Formats: sequence, structure tokens, C-alpha cells
Amino acid sequence: MARRVSDRRRWFFTVLAWLVALLIFFPILWTILTSFKSEADAIASPPKFLFFDWTTENFAEVQARSSYLRHFMNSVIISIGSTLLGLLIAIPSAWSMAFQPGKRTKDLLMWMLSTKMMPAAGVLIPMYLIFRSWGLLDTRLGITIVLMLINLPIIIWMLYTYFREIPSEILEAARMDGASLRNEIVHVLTPMAVPGIASTMLLNVILAWNEAFWTLNLTTSKAAPLTTFIASYSSPEGLFYAKLSAASTMAIAPILILGWFSQKQLVRGLTFGAVK
Repeated sequence: MARRVSDRRRWFFTVLAWLVALLIFFPILWTILTSFKSEADAIASPPKFLFFDWTTENFAEVQARSSYLRHFMNSVIISIGSTLLGLLIAIPSAWSMAFQPGKRTKDLLMWMLSTKMMPAAGVLIPMYLIFRSWGLLDTRLGITIVLMLINLPIIIWMLYTYFREIPSEILEAARMDGASLRNEIVHVLTPMAVPGIASTMLLNVILAWNEAFWTLNLTTSKAAPLTTFIASYSSPEGLFYAKLSAASTMAIAPILILGWFSQKQLVRGLTFGAVK
């Protein structure tokens, strides 16, 4: 009897999980379907779900109006550049916090995490003035530095949690064999932490790819990524839902594909230390 009750609960939670997953994914599915509709079908009432005249004209018009490839390359360079720059800073920082903790290490980690709670609009004007005086407005370097800074607390937290799982005895053995601090980090710690570093890298590439607030305010055309490319389809004349959906689909397609093929690594990265 107990076994049957357990099976029922398992089926209930499985169905519930699928319903929640479909509910979360539905806006993305609706955007993709709308991108294949005409403007008339996109605003039809009642809404047309699958039975409409499918067309790819929206994608052709979006590509003709904007340079998708230029925005795509900006997104790739900014996302990967900010992540690699963040890792260069975060790996030694996380190492020191994990293996040489001080009295205030936990406080420092909590302070770094608290900066993610701060509204970005609160520092927009100082950041804009700094960027203008340093000539970093609408440059790939400038937006790469900003995205690195806003995601750095997450990178350090994830690496710190992963490094804590590595037995300190291994590093002590390397020190007894004469390994310097640099060799300890580069040749011992980093190879052992490759899965954690890869998960951290994937998650931060996705976060940087989806960042819209800073890219909309600090870029205009030269360094504008795909988030700015989507916003350009909102005009004073109104919203063209089908073309806006086509632009959104073209912007999210690369990151959806990346997320699909790396979902196991992403889940592991998001659950580091969750079972402790």
C-alpha cells in the first residue's frame, strides 16, 4: 500500500514539474511561433496558435533592416571576453578564500553577493560619466569591463564553493614537493577544478549574453549586442509583433542551443554545495 502511495506521489510531482516547465517555456514558444506569422495573424483575436499562414518574411526583413551578424559578433565577444576576464580575477580570489580564509572571509563573500541586490539604476549616472570621460561609451572594451564587474561576485562564489570540495591535503602535498603558489594554482588546482570552471564559464556567458540594462545605456551602434538589436524594433510608430518576435528568436537561438547542449553542466554549476 505504502509503495502504491509513493508511486502516486512520484507521478503527481512528475506531472506537476512538467506543467511548471511548460508554463515557464510557453512565452518563448509563443515568441517563436509569432515570428512565423504575418503582422495581422500576430495581433489576431482570438489568438492563432498553430493554424495560421506560416511565413519567413519577418526574418528576411529583420536581416535586411539590421546587421544581425554585427550584433551577434558583439554579443559573442562581449560575453566570452567578460567571462574570461572575470575568471582571471576570480580564480586566485576564490583560491585564497577557500584555502587561506581569514576572519572576515565569509563577511567579504556576503558583501560581494549583496552588491547583486543593488539596483543597477543607482549607479548608472556615475558609470555613464566615467565611461564618457574615459572614452569607453559604445566600445566593446567598456561593456566587457562592465559585464565582468557585475558578474564577478557570482563567478567568485561559484568557484569558491567548488574549490571547497577539493581536499586541501592535495595542495599540501604539492607544497611539500616544492610547488610555488603559481604552480599550485595553475598546475594542481585549476586542472582539478576544470568541471567547475566550465560550469561557471557557461553560466556567466549566458548571464552576459542576456544582459540588457547596461548594454542599452552604454552602447548605441558600434558595440551594440543582440539585446540592443531587439530593442531597436520598439518604435514610436508602435510595436510590430511579428518582426519583434523574429528579432527576439534570432537573438535567443544561439544561447538556447548552447543551454540545451550544456544543461547538465549548468545544473551542476547551479547546485554546487547545495547538498551540504
